[in-house]
Amino acid sequence: MDSWSHILRLLVIVVAVVIPSSEQISVDGGRDRRATQLDDALEFLTDYNSTAEMVYSASSFASWAYSTNITDYNQMKEVEASLKAAAFSKSSAMRAREFDDVIETFPEDVQRLLGSISDIGVSALDNDTVQEYNEIMGEMNKIYSSTPVCRADDPSECLNLEPGLGNIMATSTDWDELVWAWKGFRDAVGIPNKPLFARYVEIANQGAVANGYEDLGDSWRSGYGDDLEDQAYELYNAILPLYKQLHAYVRRKLNGVHGSEHVPLTGHMPANVLGDMWGRFWTNIYPHVVPYPDLPNIDVSDEMVRQNYTVCKMARMADEFYSSMGLFPANDEFWENSMLERPDGRDVVCHASAWDFYNRVDFRIKMCTEVNMDYFLTLHHELGHIQYYMNYKHQPVSFRGGANGAFHEAIGEVMSQSVATPKHLKEVGLFDGEDDPTDVTDTDINFLLKMALPTIGTLPFSLALEQWRWDVFSGKTDVNAGTARWWQLKNDLIGVKAPVDRTEDDFEAGAMYHIIISYPFIGYYIRTIIQFQFYQSLCQSASHTGPLHKCDFYRSTEAGEKLAAMLSMGSSRPWPEAMEALTGQREMKADAILEYFQPLMEWLEKTNTENGDVIGWESPTVTTQESTTAGGPSALGNASLWMMCLFAVISSIIHGY
Repeated sequence: MDSWSHILRLLVIVVAVVIPSSEQISVDGGRDRRATQLDDALEFLTDYNSTAEMVYSASSFASWAYSTNITDYNQMKEVEASLKAAAFSKSSAMRAREFDDVIETFPEDVQRLLGSISDIGVSALDNDTVQEYNEIMGEMNKIYSSTPVCRADDPSECLNLEPGLGNIMATSTDWDELVWAWKGFRDAVGIPNKPLFARYVEIANQGAVANGYEDLGDSWRSGYGDDLEDQAYELYNAILPLYKQLHAYVRRKLNGVHGSEHVPLTGHMPANVLGDMWGRFWTNIYPHVVPYPDLPNIDVSDEMVRQNYTVCKMARMADEFYSSMGLFPANDEFWENSMLERPDGRDVVCHASAWDFYNRVDFRIKMCTEVNMDYFLTLHHELGHIQYYMNYKHQPVSFRGGANGAFHEAIGEVMSQSVATPKHLKEVGLFDGEDDPTDVTDTDINFLLKMALPTIGTLPFSLALEQWRWDVFSGKTDVNAGTARWWQLKNDLIGVKAPVDRTEDDFEAGAMYHIIISYPFIGYYIRTIIQFQFYQSLCQSASHTGPLHKCDFYRSTEAGEKLAAMLSMGSSRPWPEAMEALTGQREMKADAILEYFQPLMEWLEKTNTENGDVIGWESPTVTTQESTTAGGPSALGNASLWMMCLFAVISSIIHGY
């Protein structure tokens, strides 16, 4: 018997003891009926959990097979498995909803489980529509992952996104080459995905409405509270002064690389010169913008090559980082089954991802890893997901997830943040530069600038992308006429522009992986904020002293113990409780991220003033978001005092397994 089934059966016994007998409640005949209904609910949840593990495991295996070997056959098998999972979800949701009239009398954990099972997205629709949806998602993924871009002057030379086009965007300083790759990928991938995406929006919204939401954006926001949009823009305005200083500094440096013809010293930057296909992470432009280039390189990619690092060594080091904190090491199944390098002879989805196969044993990573620092940090990030999976594997299936959509991503990032410090890189023999534990040195400025590129640099990107999708889901923006709104948000929020003219015949969203797989991007935005709250707390547990950015909690079992306690909760408790368990705070705040980058902010202000740079761009600053979030289904009622106490005890048992 698994731990969850055992606990549910224990609960049934306790309920029978605590609830008065029928003779004692004869004056209120409804109470014994409610006790019976709770028994029924607990029995349903036990059966659901064991079946869900098998069904969702089978679906995950089919998805893995397709993602690691893109063939028509594997796509067909993935759709078949998805349909079976959808049918199970739908029948389970219907059964869970049979308790709607009495659910407010149930303990809080039971309410959360039934509510989670009831909310099934597109699976709530008829089978034909669900099948159409799965086929659309598979086709968009296939177009994205396997469509090459061929050169007009040499059609025999064709490049896929990874590694070919990705390497161009990361390393080239040839303006025409960057434009070719940027536009070519959007022509080859984005435009063909446009009609598929339009139909996806229709079906996804139907699924959201069937689950009680206004649209899919409303559904995604519901996990964060009713005022998420207001919170998102408050956080944006908190980091905007720092972002504008970083933007001005980067703009001047890239002006020196590409010339004023392409990157002017004022206004917007072109989106194709920021280091990747989307201008999402600015990490790869670090060699062009490093403040003190004569110092030992904070980017240790060359040193890794010099020391003959392999992908396997990088992965083992990432795993050892977690085990050094007393956390779980990756198991044999992980090492046997993960795809850590791009295989020869077949098309695969190279986008890095971590997988939970719902059997409490099989956890994997899928990556096309190369030997450099960026992938080194990505391995630590993906193993953060694996660590989360392993810590909450004892939870019922419905609670095997992050406390909200941002927590999973934040865990991986906070680990990468510690690994990237000069202190840690010195510890593992990859950096031999200075590392003063208390003073802010030129090396620190190099490090902080490098850390700001993928964090501060990406925050406006994440918000603009998600705002566009919210507008599409709500009907404010038409998919077939969405290019103007896309670039308006890019101009206003990020201060970037398209490198070539764009029209409504184009479709930028179809060339963004997270959009075509229907992944809520707001989680990335929130994670970038809360990872610094997590980092600050773990540093305190590790007894760090000195500036926050110098902290490395490698080998701190105290930090590991605190982290594991939160990870083991999964999504079993409301996210503010998980936040409080790790940080002592219940809200998302920008305080920690601003403290971390304060030395860089002071340096940027001084440097930009000396250079005479104009801070910001022509577009008006966004200060608030007028639209309101309708929110999801109303909050469920509280359990009685004795049930709250009982479940507090049981929760502690679950988290101890």
